[in-house]
Amino acid sequence: MKKERIGLFGGTFNPIHSGHLRAAEVVQKKFHLDKILFIPSYIPPHKDTAEITSPTHRLKMVKLALHPYSQFVPYSIEVDAKEKSYSILTLNKIKKLFPEALIFFILGLDAFIEIDTWKDYELVLEQCFFIVINRQGDYFDEAIKVLTEEYREKMYELSKSEAIKDDLLFSFRIFLLPIDALDVASTDVRERIKRGDSIKGLVPGQVELYIKENKLY
Repeated sequence: MKKERIGLFGGTFNPIHSGHLRAAEVVQKKFHLDKILFIPSYIPPHKDTAEITSPTHRLKMVKLALHPYSQFVPYSIEVDAKEKSYSILTLNKIKKLFPEALIFFILGLDAFIEIDTWKDYELVLEQCFFIVINRQGDYFDEAIKVLTEEYREKMYELSKSEAIKDDLLFSFRIFLLPIDALDVASTDVRERIKRGDSIKGLVPGQVELYIKENKLY
């Protein structure tokens, strides 16, 4: 029986935007994932919380954004825990809930190059596959430098046209995936809102409406 493949897409999602969705679509297709759990953080350990809106608002925006996607699931495991969102703790909980599944941890290049600052990051690397996605114009050199030789040997860079083959999962743990995602970041969205500029197309329509109705950012 083929094992279920579950992607974990964690982040602040402050707010979730169209780039997140586009990236998830590419990853889901290339890695044949059965579903992707979008996991908003409660308190991200490595970010300044001054500009981060409440977990309740961020979770609600994720739910609104994912409504049209049957294989994308809003997952409140970190928000419900009401504690700092360490990846190792979340991963341990997920593995207990889905003990037979193959777990793929999805994150951006900017987050991955700080992995050596994570709590017990070696244990995280050992317990799941990693899919590191890059934004347009970014390169993977920094991702390769950040890890020891042992982990570099477990890295594999996919071409844009290459889908994952099952045999690669036996040899590699960390997959570097270049994607033509929308060139948008949550920071850009917040800055536009502050200036009174339109964010149409940068976030899903229901998220844009929610931000306006709740006067966020």
